[in-house]
Amino acid sequence: MTITANYRILLVEDDSLLRHAFRLLLEDAGYHIREAGTAREAIAKAQVEAPDLILLDLGLPDAPGLDVARALRRQDATRATPIIALTGRVGAALRAECAEAGCTSYLSKPIEPKALMRRLADFFAD
Repeated sequence: MTITANYRILLVEDDSLLRHAFRLLLEDAGYHIREAGTAREAIAKAQVEAPDLILLDLGLPDAPGLDVARALRRQDATRATPIIALTGRVGAALRAECAEAGCTSYLSKPIEPKALMRRLADFFAD
């Protein structure tokens, strides 16, 4: 699947190998990727970059990902930006926590590339 528009995604993932793999996959599909490895970096880059979508790992080293989602919802630049939480946890309680924090959706790790691409297509369908 090739994306025709120049959608910008902020990829927030502390694992550099996983972040690199996601970046390659997403760039190959036509997305413009900016990366962050920490909560602090994610919040700062989101303010400057104004991404079209944020992929947010919930297990960051310097702050919980759900706190990052809440902070992003308080910023004008990202108040309405879709946030897809990336997590190793599953269940109804997690879905509720993600929604309360302002996440639009979530994907459970390990994330299948096809599932990620389908989820992104839901947000970027022309």
